[in-house]
Amino acid sequence: MRAVTYRETGPSSVLKLVDREVPDPRPGEVRVKLARSGVNPTDWKFRSGGMPGGMPFDEITPGQDGAGVVEALGAGVEDLQVGDRVWLVLAQHGRPHGTAAEYTVQPAVRVVPLPDGASYDLGASVGVPAVTAHRALTSSDGGPERLGPGALDGKVVLVAGGAGAVGNAAVQLARWAGATVVTTVSSDEKAALARAAGAHHVVNYRDSEAAKEILAVAPDGVDIAVEVAPAQNMGIDLEVVRVHGLVSIYANNGGDELTLPLRAAFGKNLRFQFLILYTLRDDLVRAATEDVTAAMEAGALRVGEDAGLPVHHFPLDDLPAAHDAVEDGAVGKVLLDVADA
Repeated sequence: MRAVTYRETGPSSVLKLVDREVPDPRPGEVRVKLARSGVNPTDWKFRSGGMPGGMPFDEITPGQDGAGVVEALGAGVEDLQVGDRVWLVLAQHGRPHGTAAEYTVQPAVRVVPLPDGASYDLGASVGVPAVTAHRALTSSDGGPERLGPGALDGKVVLVAGGAGAVGNAAVQLARWAGATVVTTVSSDEKAALARAAGAHHVVNYRDSEAAKEILAVAPDGVDIAVEVAPAQNMGIDLEVVRVHGLVSIYANNGGDELTLPLRAAFGKNLRFQFLILYTLRDDLVRAATEDVTAAMEAGALRVGEDAGLPVHHFPLDDLPAAHDAVEDGAVGKVLLDVADA
């Protein structure tokens, strides 16, 4: 099979297209023939050496997300069948080989049935972004712990960076769950994407007093802030999140150090949830994959320009360019076309 691997950290040029044996599943594992592989910021950050852990394996095939067809089952796998269409979550976490290959072998718990109406593009786009968004929306004091129609009725959700992949998923999932969704963006182009995703109110923070505009929509404050750039946005969050509200922080865009005015934070009894998928409890990942699948099945979670998330396709052997596109801030979702679909 063809795979893209690296044997040392560094720039995207360390990624090499290689031939490898097709792997066989062991007990409890599944072999998937991939159609699409998703590219996320953590892929290039791990590859460049910018994340903890260095090179935990002699050779790494990157890619946490993907979608394809079950081709073989290891002993003891009962909930999947050969021929099932599936999507993958955390495919390269704790393992040397992820989804930037024609085949991947994964524990069955990381292989999730893909609804009949969902494309492989969608299946390869939801792993890291949508599971992250799910956790950001389900960490509040008093819940909800799961998402579905009505779960966020009466709530106001603020999504910082509504045109990003996680932001887009948060907008769509919050809207599906019944929330009023406000999002902040940095340009008219991104504002159009956030509206396409379903945001009720869009604030261009470069052209307005963001906090004032958000409070005009939610005079009592927002219930949940899904935060991508805490170092830059904490002042806004402290001003607009209501008493007993939640700030869910999933990235460090705009700075690695967060300065927090304590009196303003504890004066509102705020909850701060820092989150990353790689140390998330298995039951929380499972709950997220179930709810994300339900959202896809309902047509509430989509990709493409009309869903606010343009898709950029690269061939498998052009993974270095795909990594560079994500690192350079491509607006939308970057996918590898591993096979025709």
